[in-house]
Amino acid sequence: MKDFKNNFNSNITKWIGVVFVIIMVYSLIDVVGVTGKKLIFSDFLNKVANKEVKEVNIRGNNIDGIFYSGESFVTLAPKEYSQLVDDLRSNDVKINIMPLESTLGSIVGVLFSWFPVLLLVGVWMYFMKSMQNPGEKAMGFGKSKAKLTQDHGKKITFADVAGVDEAKEELKEVVDFLKNPAKFSKLGGKIPKGCLLIGSPGTGKTLLAKAVAGEAGVPFFTISGSDFVEMFVGVGASRVRDMFVQAKKHAPCIVFIDEIDAVGRHRGAGLGGGNDEREQTLNQLLVEMDGFADNQGIIVVAATNRPDVLDPALLRPGRFDRQITVPIPDVRGREQILQVHIKNVPTAPDVNVSIIARGTPGFSGADLANLINEAALAAARLDRNVVTMEELEHAKDKVMMGAERRSMVMSETEKEITAYHEGGHALIGLSMPESDPIHKATIIPRGRALGMVMQLPEGDRLSYSKQRLETKLAILMGGRVAEEVIFGKEKVTTGASNDIKVATEIARNMVTKWGLSDEIGPIMIGNDKEEVFLGYSAGKESGISDQLAEKVDHEINKLLTHAYSTAQDIVTKNKDKLHNLAKQLIKYETLTGEEIQGLLVGKEINRSSDINKSSDFGTSSIPSSRSDTSGSVVSQDVKYT
Repeated sequence: MKDFKNNFNSNITKWIGVVFVIIMVYSLIDVVGVTGKKLIFSDFLNKVANKEVKEVNIRGNNIDGIFYSGESFVTLAPKEYSQLVDDLRSNDVKINIMPLESTLGSIVGVLFSWFPVLLLVGVWMYFMKSMQNPGEKAMGFGKSKAKLTQDHGKKITFADVAGVDEAKEELKEVVDFLKNPAKFSKLGGKIPKGCLLIGSPGTGKTLLAKAVAGEAGVPFFTISGSDFVEMFVGVGASRVRDMFVQAKKHAPCIVFIDEIDAVGRHRGAGLGGGNDEREQTLNQLLVEMDGFADNQGIIVVAATNRPDVLDPALLRPGRFDRQITVPIPDVRGREQILQVHIKNVPTAPDVNVSIIARGTPGFSGADLANLINEAALAAARLDRNVVTMEELEHAKDKVMMGAERRSMVMSETEKEITAYHEGGHALIGLSMPESDPIHKATIIPRGRALGMVMQLPEGDRLSYSKQRLETKLAILMGGRVAEEVIFGKEKVTTGASNDIKVATEIARNMVTKWGLSDEIGPIMIGNDKEEVFLGYSAGKESGISDQLAEKVDHEINKLLTHAYSTAQDIVTKNKDKLHNLAKQLIKYETLTGEEIQGLLVGKEINRSSDINKSSDFGTSSIPSSRSDTSGSVVSQDVKYT
């Protein structure tokens, strides 16, 4: 095929050259006008004197004409002979003075006149070429859409990736393979065919693949899994073949397929049998990665957050030899990621990224990058030269809980209820064992909440004791209990709806998943795809007996009732402290953890005289309107699963 293309290009070049020469010769002949008998000038004068010349055409020094006999002639006159016109007129010769024409202008005119013919010839030759190459799809449908990225400018290396040390160690060996394959081949080792990066969105899978290419210094092809699949059957398979053909030309290289689950889903699971476009594309990918063809030097790196839907043939050794988990970073990893992103941002001396790292459990690398960007934007809005801790805290709150809703109109009654609600959360949190330290309490509306209490864990937690979970339930009930104790049952609001929802979910998991109920025991009830709600009908739908469903309901209710009673006892015994805490929340709207602890032991809040004025971010004097989804405690632990 390649030889044919070269021959075709050579032939079309020859034909264009031949046509151009013909046009040039034609134009020159047409310009010079070499027709008729050639006369020397003296003979021409004799003919004029003998009255044999009928008509002449004068173009500068060139003269052509006809005799009375009908014969044509051409001659050349000297510039110094000024009596020529007089001689012609005295002998009754008809004189035509013709303008001089440039050769270039004539050629351009000829080319324009021949352009339609040349265009038709070109179109005809193109279709002849297409007919001789039926394997090439019209409009390039079968061509790969993979983009080639080579080493131009700044490279991304492992120094730009933080928080995923284990994944980096796995991929460093791939880099060694690409840099020095002989080191491994002499011991019989073979380069991995593929590496599958598995992780939640934003954990840095694509960044890791770029770092591998940057460290190894090899070409890097990028493509999305959805780029293979088209409505025409066979196009995706053709694109896979073309992609590997291109990769072979640049080997050793890396081919990165993002969101491979778009094309690598389990075969036979959908409609249309096994002959649909996606399955044919997957089949071709399987063959290219580990088939009869030798694709040495090509490493396929793929990324997905849905490994459960991938076809088993794609995951076997020889295809994706390595499956590397890219997890959500821990507190040390988050600090490293923040250091990477903040190095290009001017910061104030008070900035402490370790505090931000502690307060952002569950954040991915993309979330942390967004946090730093939001802080920089906030500092720029305030015309500051550096980013301070205030902007970082503001950005963290905005990313986690949403922007402040300054436009809401909150009445004094609503503000008071919210203050007691959040004060109840804080009071229970500081009174219960195994509770995370209180970081902040606020009655400033954010997102769907009118206020919240933030707890800052001292470190990431991988497991939870029964006592810690019971503490969590009591803290969640603290807001509702505070409203009931202070304002009475008749004036309890819907503000605790989210607290009750979260508490019920925790209690249900304690009973049905974590085996923390003495009555039920260590039994798994239902599965991740089934919800075990209160009520017998749910029990029947989940495949459990009515007796067991009744026990589950009873145990969930017992846990929630016990948490409510515990919170009620604490609030009743510390009603004066709750009054003081709510009063200060109404006054200052936001209290730090240290200030809340001081209030509970009788200390006064010591702030400057202008502290109650609106800050740069509007954290005081917030006009708000209470909604059904009001204050909720925000415990910044990882999610319960």
